This record gives sequence, structure tokens and C-alpha cells, in this order.
Amino acid sequence: MTDVVDSDELLRRIQRARSWAGREEQAWKARSEELKTADPDSSRDAELRGHTYEAVRRTLDEIVSPGVHDNTHG
Repeated sequence: MTDVVDSDELLRRIQRARSWAGREEQAWKARSEELKTADPDSSRDAELRGHTYEAVRRTLDEIVSPGVHDNTHG
């Protein structure tokens, strides 16, 4: 990435990435629930992926709105 972008464009990119991470988080957590009884190993893997996307989303949330978020999960 060699293009110089202004702060508004950077914020838009971060917000798009945050939305994408949120969608992925929900999709993987839903997949985990679907697999819980049929395939526990895959369910755990999907749950871990969901938590990974949650961490990305929460990090981007903090970049967009510093100090607004508490330290609890959710």
C-alpha cells in the first residue's frame, strides 16, 4: 500500500474492517453452535475462530472510539 490516504478514508477503511470482523465473528459462533452435538472438535475450532474475530472487532472498536469500551466480554 503506497497510496497516501486522509484520516476520513482511513476511518472508513477501519469501519469496513470492523463490520467485516463482526460478521465473521457471528458466522463462526453460529457455526460452532450448529456443530456442538454433531462434531464437537469442529465446534471448538469454529468457536476459537469466532473469538479471534471478536478480538479483531474489539481492537478496531477501540481504535474508532478510544476508552469507550469496558473490559468485559460481549
